Amino acid sequence: MYCTESLNPQNTLSNKSYPQQIYFMIVTPVHNLVGARVEGLKIVHNVDSNVASQLWSLLRRYDLLIIPNQRLTDEQQIEFSKQLGPLETTKPGSPGAGTKLVKLSNLDTEGRPVEPSHRQNLIRKANQLWHADSSFKPIPAKLSVLSAREIPDHGGETQFVNMRSVYRALPKHEQERFDGYIAIHDFAHSRNMVDPDLMTNEERAALPPVRQPLTINHDKHRGRSLYIGSHVSHIEGLSKHRSEQLIDRLITFSTQDKFIYSHNWKVHDLLIWNNLTVIHRGTPLPDPLIPRVLVRTTIAGDGPLITCV
Repeated sequence: MYCTESLNPQNTLSNKSYPQQIYFMIVTPVHNLVGARVEGLKIVHNVDSNVASQLWSLLRRYDLLIIPNQRLTDEQQIEFSKQLGPLETTKPGSPGAGTKLVKLSNLDTEGRPVEPSHRQNLIRKANQLWHADSSFKPIPAKLSVLSAREIPDHGGETQFVNMRSVYRALPKHEQERFDGYIAIHDFAHSRNMVDPDLMTNEERAALPPVRQPLTINHDKHRGRSLYIGSHVSHIEGLSKHRSEQLIDRLITFSTQDKFIYSHNWKVHDLLIWNNLTVIHRGTPLPDPLIPRVLVRTTIAGDGPLITCV
């Protein structure tokens, strides 16, 4: 086993610019606050519990992993993802509902691009809002695993923000105040921003609003993260006006350029990120008729983030 430390021992949450090698993997940070590229790993050949444990260790450090050149079938992606934890079942109303996969595609069942007004493209537009996957569920998702099956030459990047870094950048008095706040996450709220008819009645019945902490305490080494995004409709105890002001201000603060890593996709890229520490969004395609197909598996959370009423 060979391992060289790549982090500043004085600041274990800050990425350095030189690579580290762990087992057979070369790990290189892609941004000073979030994300690392992992090379030398072929998921279809050599992922076992030991490798999965190492990936978890890297996720605790970088929050986002980019693993290139992973040509996976749906079944292989599911089997790999299971090594990281139990999988969510895709919710009603989403492509892949009832399975362990979410199909993020602008193609119909015959492989032809759908019209810009098609529901699949409206879902893609909703995904261009900053969010954490499944934050609107009583038990929010832990990880997302997203593979690129068909990608345009340019455009359609996915952007990421490490919300631990955002929390650390808040003034101390705001950190202390926000630690006691409860936010209401409502899937209907974010869908209504795009189209009031985008959310089906089945989805509305299955996904009522849920209470989540505005900040999450991870551990003494990783600290707290801000937990906010487009699914947040309001803050408990604040008026509608004050809630809207605070939500808008925090999302604007969190998504300053200095916090953002923008990933330019290559076909067969595989990305893994922690939904409890990272928010993300898609960016528009230069032409909505250019084929783009991504497949996601989602690792379920361990339990509710709030355990008291």
